[in-house]
Amino acid sequence: MGWDHNISETLERRGITLVQIDGRKRRLAYNTFSSLFFQVTTIICGFILPRLILTAFGSDVNGLVNSITQFLGIISFLELGVGAVVQSSLYKPLAEHDEDQVSRVIKSANRFFRAIARILLVYVVSLVIFYPMFAKQQFGHAYTATLIIVISISSFAQYYFGIVNRLLLTADQHGYVQYNAQTVAIILNTVACFILIKLGCGIQMVKLITSLIYLLQPIVIYLYVRKHYHINHKIIYAEEPIKQKWNGIAQHVASVILDGTDIVVLTMFASLSAVSIYSVYFLVVKGVKQLFLSMTNGIQSLMGELWANGEKKELKDLFGWTEWMIHTGTIFVFGVAAITIVPFVQVYTKGIMDADYVQPLFSFFLVMANAGHCLRLPYNLMILAAGHYKQTQSNYIVAAVLNIVISILAVKHYGLIGVAIGTLIAMVYQTVWMALYDSKNLIKWPFKNFLKQVAVDALTLVFMFVMTNMIQMATVNYVAWALYAVIVSIASVMVVIIVNMVFYKTNTERILKGVTGMVSKWLDLAAFRTSGGGTGKK
Repeated sequence: MGWDHNISETLERRGITLVQIDGRKRRLAYNTFSSLFFQVTTIICGFILPRLILTAFGSDVNGLVNSITQFLGIISFLELGVGAVVQSSLYKPLAEHDEDQVSRVIKSANRFFRAIARILLVYVVSLVIFYPMFAKQQFGHAYTATLIIVISISSFAQYYFGIVNRLLLTADQHGYVQYNAQTVAIILNTVACFILIKLGCGIQMVKLITSLIYLLQPIVIYLYVRKHYHINHKIIYAEEPIKQKWNGIAQHVASVILDGTDIVVLTMFASLSAVSIYSVYFLVVKGVKQLFLSMTNGIQSLMGELWANGEKKELKDLFGWTEWMIHTGTIFVFGVAAITIVPFVQVYTKGIMDADYVQPLFSFFLVMANAGHCLRLPYNLMILAAGHYKQTQSNYIVAAVLNIVISILAVKHYGLIGVAIGTLIAMVYQTVWMALYDSKNLIKWPFKNFLKQVAVDALTLVFMFVMTNMIQMATVNYVAWALYAVIVSIASVMVVIIVNMVFYKTNTERILKGVTGMVSKWLDLAAFRTSGGGTGKK
């Protein structure tokens, strides 16, 4: 109570009333819950649909669908990080209820993204003509071309009149509107695809219905924005309302490359079955990564506030805690994923015999590469919070080049493992570079702290593999896998606690104290309700 009271007093001194605080808390709760529910729904449906496609159409068609989707995603290169800048440009006018400035920003953003939509049309036509020629696939030109067209419909709708409205809602802390719309669209799409596939429809029809369902999503959001916001689309502005529009280009391009290179390289230099294998493993890794990343929301803004206020000691304390938490959480989550992913894929692809989905070495490198993406988070968050875009852009460019060059060179000799190695090396480079940059230029965090943390990470990972080496999945089904995953997780938790009690005793005790406190409160509440205290009984 005292802590909350002090925060309330501080905020009120800054002119923020309790009504505003309650409103922000409520919107934060809505956004957090709807975002988490959306992520969970995406993961669940993301596992259901590929399995249906694999069973009904085979690995080559699944690989073709994932390849086309990734090639269409390349158009996001042209966004050039402008989306993040648009969102930042909306904060102040929304807070000040300056409808004219909001309208100017929206109009400028619409012009930009509609230009991208027109470029997308040209790009789709180019893909229709050239993709069947360079992609290593055995389908007819018409078959592949029609699939490209139907998959591109929802992408066009997003850039033409969807993305700016989503940025507006997110900036105004009404992101739950778009999250709920996306969740409904995903569920409807999964049900519709299930019915169509069971009825024996072709993959083109299935993907056409998918695009039409996702087309409804930006329409619903557009109608909501039109009803609740007064946007003047005819407003005229002499000066560009989106300041620093081109900041963050290197970061954005590198992010697109790091996320999308592998499937593009496999399409051009391997086979569609290799793309299918990659996409199945990436389903698991992406789901784990997205859930983990969703738990770090809000840290960047807090770091930014402390940096702006010059509260260096508080910032250093927060950074140290964040570094340890993210590293420890990443090693546990991705360590368990590395151990359990192959058995899961065995269950997931049971009965599918047109490709070899048991790829233990590839799975290890892929999981570690994406773990690297999370391990670099505390250093990247600090760079973004401080606004050091220009100063760090060389790091992003080098990482992107490393990923592309190594992946292309290695895929010819090592196939799937080669592209995973390319991503892993790029992530290792980027993480070390960012840690050094933060140490020298931002919070002066000693680099030896980073080296100690990495050594503890490696030691923890080795002990996790040793401890779980003798644990085997009893049979190939989901129940057996779930039991196997639970046992592996318990053993891994024990390892994490023991290792960190040795090297980070204070942090570990702090976490254990918090967990035991929460459990104690839940037990007390359960006992209270059981005794009738929660029902008014005497």
